[in-house]
Amino acid sequence: MTATNGANGAHGESGATEGHTNQQDTAFSTDASLQAHAKRPGGGPRRSIWAIVAVIVIAVALIVGLWHPWARKADQTQSSGAADTVAIGLKLAPTNLDIRNTAGSALDQVLIGNVYEGLVARNSENKVVPALAKSWDVSADGLKYTFHLNTGLTFSNGDPLTAEDVVWSINELESKQYHDADALKNFKSVSAPNSDTVVIELIKPYANLLWALTGRAGLVFDKDAKYVAKTQAVGSGPYVVAQFTPNSSITLKANPEYWGAQPKTPTVVVKYFADDNAAVNALKSNEVQVLAPITASLAKPFEDDPAHYTVEAGDGTDKYVLGMNTAAGKPTGDKRVREAIRYAIDHDQLIAARGGADKALGGPIPSLDPGYEDLTGLYPHDVEKAKALLTEAGYTKEHPLKLTLTYANTYGTDIGDQLRSQLKAVNIDLKVNVVEFSTWLQDVYTDKDYDLSLVDHNESHDFTQWSNADYYYNYNNPKVAELTDEALGSTDDAKRDELLAQAARIVSQDAAADWLFNYRVTTAMDKGVSGFPVNMNQTLMPLAELSYTPAATK
Repeated sequence: MTATNGANGAHGESGATEGHTNQQDTAFSTDASLQAHAKRPGGGPRRSIWAIVAVIVIAVALIVGLWHPWARKADQTQSSGAADTVAIGLKLAPTNLDIRNTAGSALDQVLIGNVYEGLVARNSENKVVPALAKSWDVSADGLKYTFHLNTGLTFSNGDPLTAEDVVWSINELESKQYHDADALKNFKSVSAPNSDTVVIELIKPYANLLWALTGRAGLVFDKDAKYVAKTQAVGSGPYVVAQFTPNSSITLKANPEYWGAQPKTPTVVVKYFADDNAAVNALKSNEVQVLAPITASLAKPFEDDPAHYTVEAGDGTDKYVLGMNTAAGKPTGDKRVREAIRYAIDHDQLIAARGGADKALGGPIPSLDPGYEDLTGLYPHDVEKAKALLTEAGYTKEHPLKLTLTYANTYGTDIGDQLRSQLKAVNIDLKVNVVEFSTWLQDVYTDKDYDLSLVDHNESHDFTQWSNADYYYNYNNPKVAELTDEALGSTDDAKRDELLAQAARIVSQDAAADWLFNYRVTTAMDKGVSGFPVNMNQTLMPLAELSYTPAATK
């Protein structure tokens, strides 16, 4: 496969072109699951547990706040054209800038694609596109990846970026086990035949290698640079960090040494708001021009003022999973019980109660991940069918099934109340146990002592949790494991996707869980903003195309 990238730099845009020689342009990844929350040698905790922590922190911010309607102040204007500065309001703030050692999605969100770059990047559809590498070739056996770098690459300090920097960065990742080092599975070696070529060799094929390289595992650092990683950054991206105040703000300035086209906005200020009222006031007063995330219901006042604001929900990979303990001896070990629960749940009602922005999801793979298939038709809402299945399993109105739902208190109580009400209609007496996240982590995730559980599994390419019999679901289907392993070792995109889709359908048919909905991040923006990424902007947020034209100058 050969992918090409023009001389405009690497911003992860969907317009980047890709040709084929080996059908390896959209590699997939299966992320390490929650069970690796213990520290790895020389590195921090693996990312999945921190991904859930990040989601929970955002959930707290969204739930505890109270956002109100307002009367908009007069627009701030520039003399002419687009503004030199755009301000963005976010929730989850980084405590430092050390992206190699510090866990948490806040760093990925603001630094990857803006300050740091890798050989490849992701576009708005979650596909792999060229970045520092303008093209790459994959051997027929899937064991060798040859990357061809763009010419004239430089770091923000003026140092040239060569293949030697790439080799050094990957070897440092492996030897020191920096954060996400485990993403480079089956890694054998990395070398630089010349200054513009990088070769990565694997022990055995790994279909998610390219996708893994779009994250922290693929970032390229200056081997000669000396700086304080916690407060400074030296990268090759379109922006540099001009100012950083921990837990408060980051100011990005256009990188004058950037090897590609300059970003559309010279200065981007990212402000972090723990208080929702302060965030809303900042947008309404034009202190910030973008606010993300905001719940669909709380965004309604902005939506009701289309003359001044745009409100848009973006696609993502967050999956609100109602886990069912399938262990033998548990009531939910009976497939009839699990099927009844799935038929009993009214997903449309759950989504409507949250403001209507989320999407129905009938299986473990969301629409932005390889192997997606619409499986919502497998278990449509059907109260009578649910009752019949439970009767067959020995449960009736006189002898209802008693279950406990355990989940972290940061998700609020509404969703638990709705599930209790929906399941009561089919003769399930649901006790809702809302606990601290640490309690959930111990009781559910570690000890697997639960009936039902709810958590937002937000990571992309995380299907291997369903092929892992030791995961907290206790789900064990050898066929699913076989199909997943075959998919991971595939060198053909179409075959890979077909295998993943087959495995996902089996998981859904087994009613291994219920996927309540695919959470979508809602963003509210000033009407003059364009080029802000609405898809997956809580994971990666490339800003090179962002611009803002104040109302008076349009």
